[in-house]
Amino acid sequence: MSRTIHVLNGPNLDRLGKREPEIYGRTTLAEIEALCRAEAGNDSIVFRQTNWEGQLIEWIHEAIDTDAAGLVINPAGLSFRSIPLVDALRMFPRPIVELHISNIHRRDALHQHSLVSTVATAVIAGLGARGYGVALRALRDMLDEAA
Repeated sequence: MSRTIHVLNGPNLDRLGKREPEIYGRTTLAEIEALCRAEAGNDSIVFRQTNWEGQLIEWIHEAIDTDAAGLVINPAGLSFRSIPLVDALRMFPRPIVELHISNIHRRDALHQHSLVSTVATAVIAGLGARGYGVALRALRDMLDEAA
């Protein structure tokens, strides 16, 4: 049975490959999308990126309304300050994997405490772009175990 998994990306991730490669690597968002689609197996992937908090929240609402099987979310800088994002994620009734390319726990104090982690089923941080594949495998395993 095919399931739909939403992979949502927040602000500035469209700059991957160019932005601070010493922190985020040289892999582009287009390459990450290809990695996610390859990892999806029989599952369908909705892959999106926005620089706008409200758009990200609208996509979470859409995932709720269309009965998405699960979410992988890299909320980027919104992780640390967006209560509306957390409130939207709290409404999502299925597994959520929060993903960070860098290890946020080794970063400056501003980047160490994710509000999103309080509602995520699991958190993956510090694996670089390969973390997306790990996140999808983990989410798919959770969904298989729940079936």
